[in-house]
Amino acid sequence: MKVSIIPIMRHVKKEKLQAIVKIIFGNILLGFAYAQWMRPNGIINGGVTSLAMIFERLTPISVIIFANGITVFLLILCLVFLGKERFVKSLFGGFCYNVFFALFTLIPLSLNVHIVVDLLLSCLLISAGYFLCLSAKATAVSMDVIALIIHKKYPEQSLPRIIRLINLSVLTAGLIVYGVLSVAMGVVFTFINTHLLQLYMNKFSSKIKE
Repeated sequence: MKVSIIPIMRHVKKEKLQAIVKIIFGNILLGFAYAQWMRPNGIINGGVTSLAMIFERLTPISVIIFANGITVFLLILCLVFLGKERFVKSLFGGFCYNVFFALFTLIPLSLNVHIVVDLLLSCLLISAGYFLCLSAKATAVSMDVIALIIHKKYPEQSLPRIIRLINLSVLTAGLIVYGVLSVAMGVVFTFINTHLLQLYMNKFSSKIKE
């Protein structure tokens, strides 16, 4: 009996390690893209950082504080509606994102090229970051939490499509604060980003399991 259990335990440990690596690397990509390209260019896309950026414009409070507060709220929703396993992984992912976002925000580094180039690079990194977190059965602790809750109730709806609709809703609120150009760039970002996410899901996994 012991002989048959050992390979199973090794497989479980390997899966957990892979999930941890995916979550860390995914959040490095997310934190870097938001801190280096999205925020400096004032591009909002409907995610947590975008909401935090909108609130930052309206108050003297730092974007980092707002991002942390919204993250906590989404983690509570994750625990209540998506279960303990996804919550624990998302908690770890949320911690990683906030650390990396703060790190890449505070360090004196600027990789801005041109707003169009920055937008495309952001799309590549953020869609990959989202996919890595989702494939690890975690979340990016962003609007994907709300999207997963909706997707759980209505599985026939495409997850990237739900994320796109939620992001567009947030972008509407950002129109007042950031203006037409930032929101227009955000809309372009949302469509490219969710399209890339759908491509990743089609290629590497048929479905993100609950």
